[in-house]
Amino acid sequence: MTLDKGIAVVFLVIALIYGYAALTYPLLPFERNLAFLPNTLPTGLSVLAIILSSIIILSPRPKADADGEPLGGISMERLREFKIGQALGLIVAMIAYALLLRPAGFIPATTVFLVGTGWILGERKLHIMIPIALIGATGIWFLVQETLGIFLRPLPEFLG
Repeated sequence: MTLDKGIAVVFLVIALIYGYAALTYPLLPFERNLAFLPNTLPTGLSVLAIILSSIIILSPRPKADADGEPLGGISMERLREFKIGQALGLIVAMIAYALLLRPAGFIPATTVFLVGTGWILGERKLHIMIPIALIGATGIWFLVQETLGIFLRPLPEFLG
């Protein structure tokens, strides 16, 4: 089994467990008649993950080159060619974002996260990244706050 199919099997198992948990989520009595249930999005995400991982698992093996390696495949021998440092940097940035979201507030934490991850991925134009991240974070906060009615603390607690 190739690495991409092995990863797809792992994602399939995770999606099946997540889908089962979403479908068996106990609903409160007033939630049963809502158009959008608390488990609607998780159920949809698990169905999408099951479909996509099944496509990868069931797809035919790609053509091989002269060495017998599949074209465009992931080889453990070529692992050093991949940008693992960037991937680990993004994971660390996501963890830091999750930990700093409440104390820093949504707008500053999201702005710093977007600029930081853009920097990790190689974007160096701060004069473009900062305004776009600030506009995006403020726009998302406004939509979540006003449209969905979900309170997100926009600024740190000591400012509000």
